[in-house]
Amino acid sequence: MDFTECYGDTVSSVAAAARSGCWKRVKRLIRRGFSVDCRDNRGWNALHEAAAAGSLQCVQEILSAVGAGSPRGCRSYVNSLTHEGESACYLAAERGHLAVVRILLKAHANINQQTNDLSCPLYAAVNGGHKEVVELLVSKGAEVNGTHTASCWTCLHQAVYKGHREIVHMLVNVSNLEALDDHGISPLFVAAQYGQQECLEILVNAGANVSTQAADLATPLLIASQEGHQACVDFLLDHGADPNIACSHDWPQLPIHAAAEFGHIGVLRRLIAATDRACDRGDGMVSPLYMAVLRHQSKSVEMLLREGYSPDAQDCTHTLDIRSPLSFALGRTSNKPYSESVRLLVAAGASLHEEDWIYALATDKTDLLQLILEHRWISRPETLTRKCSDHHGKTILKPQELRELICVALNQVHFAACWLPLLLKAGLEPSLLLQVKMLEQADSDVLNYLLEFVNWSTLSPPLRHILDRRRAEKTWQPCPHFDSIICLSHICRLQIRLLLGPDPLMRTNVVQQLPVPSPLHSFLQFKDIPEISYKHSLS
Repeated sequence: MDFTECYGDTVSSVAAAARSGCWKRVKRLIRRGFSVDCRDNRGWNALHEAAAAGSLQCVQEILSAVGAGSPRGCRSYVNSLTHEGESACYLAAERGHLAVVRILLKAHANINQQTNDLSCPLYAAVNGGHKEVVELLVSKGAEVNGTHTASCWTCLHQAVYKGHREIVHMLVNVSNLEALDDHGISPLFVAAQYGQQECLEILVNAGANVSTQAADLATPLLIASQEGHQACVDFLLDHGADPNIACSHDWPQLPIHAAAEFGHIGVLRRLIAATDRACDRGDGMVSPLYMAVLRHQSKSVEMLLREGYSPDAQDCTHTLDIRSPLSFALGRTSNKPYSESVRLLVAAGASLHEEDWIYALATDKTDLLQLILEHRWISRPETLTRKCSDHHGKTILKPQELRELICVALNQVHFAACWLPLLLKAGLEPSLLLQVKMLEQADSDVLNYLLEFVNWSTLSPPLRHILDRRRAEKTWQPCPHFDSIICLSHICRLQIRLLLGPDPLMRTNVVQQLPVPSPLHSFLQFKDIPEISYKHSLS
């Protein structure tokens, strides 16, 4: 927005000449009696203009004119401030005008005069990277450990932030290396946060504490890991930074969590080797897997799992209100049927709990269930043991996992058209589903599909009663052959299924190895049974 019409240039004639560096005109105007102290709408006078322009001769002419009066008046004039609280010395230091700063100091300029925003000549020179001006001000006694601006940074903080290596090298010899801002952050922390590796090295070599903690307990190693500054992380670890210091008041956060959360793989690799594995499954700890899942950092998840971190981690219900990495990953799935993190955790053998099965079964989408069945082996109940060994390269479902699967399935009967064929073809024992809730609530097509996998003539009287009632109520239309004597061929394949086990029968090539005609292979694997389709109108 242009305010020119509202705020015209009200600078005096002497100030205008000083701004352009015309020292002869400045001298001539002063001799003609023009004032050097007239101020414009910013509060600037002729000395401010000359100092900002870096015009040494103009400054000399103006100071000579003012000095002709009393020394006290000259000192007051030299230290006059603009409306922003800027002195002529500040304006010259800010712009790196070394000679002007020098002459103003000789004229008794206040070397530590602060502006309205708490800056000062030294801080301004540091910010601008004006090494020689900084050197001059420090040699003349400027306060190096004062705090400035709203963040309460020292000049060393600002020099590090800007990456002015030579100025940092100068200041570490005269500054408090452990000075803290309003968040308890030291200059070394700033170097780590902004990836200023050279400044970091200077500070460490000067004796700065590599494991200093901010007010929120964050360490330089944590912030460097969060920002992905690999060189800074390596340097800090090589010089004694502790990767196992808790960096949060809320939970035992470590640098490895930050690297995993933000997907900095190189940093994560280094921290995996340096961090105590107690964070993986220890009570009261939090696995970095949780943080990787939080930000959908699948590469972090993959690396942690590859390096031996448990896909189950620890139960963090009391810490983060999260039960497991898989439950967390499923809960954070948005539009996709499942995220890459879910795939990695399932493939790594993450335990499945009731809430996980709900995500797989309480939907008309089968992607997640198919994923689980790619990596899980459903064994017969009587062969299950507590030891969950691998079978055909897959992890066998634990007894508790199978029980929770059946429990969820019976509570999600209205989606059975979607999950039932997949489970039965994966080797689930169909008799586990022959329960009252299934027979009472299942859709007619679903119920027929399930009965095709059993000897329907041997159902128990209570279950037979439910079927008879549903037939009478016309809520179940049985297949015509259910009223006939069961075929010998079906009894034979049920017996083969019983002997071989439904899991090898349905999921391996064991059928192809039997001494029977090849046309029977599909029959023995129940492939003759028509698929069922999900109906959205189901209650």
